[in-house]
Amino acid sequence: MDQIKIGKFIAELRKGKNMTQQQLAEKLGVSYKTISKWETGRGMPELSTIKPLSEELDVSINELLSGEKVEKQHYQQKLEENILNTINYTNKKITKDNNLIGLILVIFGILISAMAMTTLPSESSWGGIYSILGGIISMIGISKFTKKFTFGERLICNLGYFILFIIMLFVIDYIGVVNIEQAPRFSLIKETGDNMVIYKTPFYNVYRINLNTKNEYYIVDAKKEYTEDTVPNVPFNRKKSGINNIIQYKNKYIGNNSNTGNLINNLPLSEYGYVFEIDSVNLGLTIDYHITDWYINQNSYLEKSLIYNSLSIFSLIDNLEYIKFNFSGKTYYITKKQIEQLYPNYKEIINNGIDKNNFNNYVENKIIDDEFIDKIFNSLFE
Repeated sequence: MDQIKIGKFIAELRKGKNMTQQQLAEKLGVSYKTISKWETGRGMPELSTIKPLSEELDVSINELLSGEKVEKQHYQQKLEENILNTINYTNKKITKDNNLIGLILVIFGILISAMAMTTLPSESSWGGIYSILGGIISMIGISKFTKKFTFGERLICNLGYFILFIIMLFVIDYIGVVNIEQAPRFSLIKETGDNMVIYKTPFYNVYRINLNTKNEYYIVDAKKEYTEDTVPNVPFNRKKSGINNIIQYKNKYIGNNSNTGNLINNLPLSEYGYVFEIDSVNLGLTIDYHITDWYINQNSYLEKSLIYNSLSIFSLIDNLEYIKFNFSGKTYYITKKQIEQLYPNYKEIINNGIDKNNFNNYVENKIIDDEFIDKIFNSLFE
């Protein structure tokens, strides 16, 4: 079907009737811009307007669709050609419209999922629900593109797309859990422990420890090897203060102010503010915390922090001989000799520089043992 030829024919007939585009448009109940599109070949009359248009222009439908006057001997042949051309044109238009609707649905579904993943709180179940809803809408859009396939092919394509979409959502959610430290949106089970929340997803578990405190941290258990009783559960931010992070500040000498400052800043109690001073002559370190000692001692947080900080600093700064922890209410003093003589397994901790596994076994794991903390604190600091 030659749209340009048909358009020129419509324009020629309209002008022969001394009608403007506006007048013809009013008779047909369309806009003059629609008439202009027909006449310039940028569009074709809708099926519902072809009969009224042919009547207004005093031509047969066959001649209108041919784009010219048809001689009687060729009338039947042209009629058959126009019928086939009309069917082809209609099919192409339906396909084009389907593809446009499909594209809109795909984009709309992706936008719904993206907004659900970025604007709704990760702990809200609505985030996961709307994300999956977006995937369903997007899959319906894909089904518009696959209408020409067989039923089996359509089923495979549509379900395959939906499965890939859901996998993508899980991957994005996992990246957010690991990098941004947020609750997983697609957890099937949510359990609450003493100071933690456990989120169980089909592929991994997430432990949110020290819930709603300054020292809240997440552990992503991809192997599902932990339980509430065995997961590393310390009263400070393990991601910040754990040996895997603070080991980067290991140094042979106390005189490196920048390194020492970074180490103290990553250890417990730093959240309350502090200043520090280095004694280069006697190889000592004084830390003045901006808080009263008893004020922060809920659940022995002070004792646990002082023991952990002492072990960490002495293990990571080789030539340090003493540490003084000053609070507005009291001063706590400890030497390396006291640590070496009184703290169990200290030699295993500093084996070959520092052994991270031994540090976790003999320091981190002991921090949650209240009986051990009471005993060792009194021997080290009193």
